[in-house]
Amino acid sequence: MIEYGWQLLQDFIEFASGKFSWRDAIDIALVTLAIYWLLLLIRGTRAVQILFGVLVLIVLSLASQFFQFATTRWILDTLMGSAVLIIVVLFQHDIRRARFLRPDQEESAMVEEVVRAAQVLAQRATGALIVLERESALSDQIEQGMSINAELSTDLLISIFQTQSPLHDGAVVVRDGRIVSAGCILPLTLSQDLPEGVGTRHRAAVGVTEQSDALVIVVSEETAGISVVLGGEMLRDIDGPHLRVLLQEILTGARKELPAAAEDVKRPLELAGPPQETPSAS
Repeated sequence: MIEYGWQLLQDFIEFASGKFSWRDAIDIALVTLAIYWLLLLIRGTRAVQILFGVLVLIVLSLASQFFQFATTRWILDTLMGSAVLIIVVLFQHDIRRARFLRPDQEESAMVEEVVRAAQVLAQRATGALIVLERESALSDQIEQGMSINAELSTDLLISIFQTQSPLHDGAVVVRDGRIVSAGCILPLTLSQDLPEGVGTRHRAAVGVTEQSDALVIVVSEETAGISVVLGGEMLRDIDGPHLRVLLQEILTGARKELPAAAEDVKRPLELAGPPQETPSAS
């Protein structure tokens, strides 16, 4: 055991005292950038557990070699050999939803569909609860409803929230520009600091945003007002033009939290036209 540790120390000293070339510098820089990119990619997701688990296995493997634990080393070697397959099976959802690049046009199109639907639903005083999943997976926070897996569109959102629809009272979950499920049940917040007059939809919106980085749009059936919820905070009675700009700023990272009032979103309102009815969803 002592000889093994001494050999490792000698190897490290020999490596550190060797000639350091510009190739080594580039090599180290590339590895550093790759690790940094990986950390940015998995930040805020359950994939962080993957990295932590791999590090634990590596440490245990080195410890088993150092202390010469033959059985432990054999088990760890077997697990490490199948580590890639195990990671893919256990975390297939997180790997599948990992976002490397999203074009601005795709982001803007998603926002446009959501804003137009919210405007029409508010005009009709039809309640709605739209959850935009971001980095944090919501599978552990919500009770899944009916699987939809359809491209996001204004028509589909309006149809789901029609009062005659059996999915009307639940939430719609949007992931990567697609409606993945509808009729979902969200956790209700236990906070007592909510404004007066808010209903179950608003409490559910606050509840899910307290446990994740999701962005939620709520249309009130009682007041026909549109609210945005992020990080457990709520911005009420926001109009379509301000909603459009606010969603774009949050989803692109330009804004990290909600403003105190809709008027604090300093953008010209002329860019967003009046709400457009959708005859096909009538």
